[in-house]
Amino acid sequence: MGLGHVIVLNGAPRSGKSTIANRIINIFAGPWVNIGVDAFQAATPERLRPGIGLRPGGERPDLEPFVISAYRGLYACVASLSREGVNVAVDVGHHESYSRPLGILQRSAHQLEGLPVLFVGVRCPIEAAMARRAHESPVGAPYLTATPGVPIPEPVRRWQREVHRPGIYDLEVDTDALSTEACTDAIRTRLALGPGDAFARIVAGKV
Repeated sequence: MGLGHVIVLNGAPRSGKSTIANRIINIFAGPWVNIGVDAFQAATPERLRPGIGLRPGGERPDLEPFVISAYRGLYACVASLSREGVNVAVDVGHHESYSRPLGILQRSAHQLEGLPVLFVGVRCPIEAAMARRAHESPVGAPYLTATPGVPIPEPVRRWQREVHRPGIYDLEVDTDALSTEACTDAIRTRLALGPGDAFARIVAGKV
């Protein structure tokens, strides 16, 4: 039995990464599962939320030890599934803008060494993301949206600034310029070329 593919989709909230992940697991050949920020938040108790979805800015230093452990557990699970021949789509929002540097992305990349990984940057202009926040805010867990005096809240700007640093990817897609289907097709085409090396470069410190 061969190793399962791993596709890590990295982007800000409402960038479209979860929609792409869901399409991947439903149309790509072979067994696929989706493990990422949404799944982990659903399993995280209220007192530790938003867990791995903790936004940039160092707002909750008290949650950061849990965030480190949760990311370590997430990628350990991903690695285990890949070694069992299960393909995994991982939708996350990596950043290093905590109260102190945590090195989570580099550590996560190290955990997947030796596995076939594609690291995909999912981009979306901030104006398009704001429109999605306004129209797609889930009941009981509203996203920050525009107000008359603040058309783009500062936490949204921080996500946009921080989530794509250092910006080392095997592929980037823009969900405003391309449909979900087109983004997924681009990922499938890149996947057919073989594993990427973005995570290896991140492990090597080329950030």
